[in-house]
Amino acid sequence: MTERIEDLTVSYTEDGIETTKELDKVILSKGSWTTILFRYQDWDRAKAEYGPERYTIRRYQKRSGEYRQQSKFNISSRAQAQALVAALQGWMDVSED
Repeated sequence: MTERIEDLTVSYTEDGIETTKELDKVILSKGSWTTILFRYQDWDRAKAEYGPERYTIRRYQKRSGEYRQQSKFNISSRAQAQALVAALQGWMDVSED
């Protein structure tokens, strides 16, 4: 069975609880190397609720019809995500000149 890029997820269920809930994803690149940005929440067992939104960028390599995760970068907070967006936007603005 050949796996599809659209089927890749960070959702994870353990003991009947969705401990990582995927909220959204954006496929940044496709091909034998695929990059996906995920928005997700982790289940906080102590509080019995989902925590704050988190973000992760995952790189997958396709081999023998299956995607295998090769690397990941977890964005640790909303502030870090905003700083990343600002830095990229600043570089893009400079590149347009």
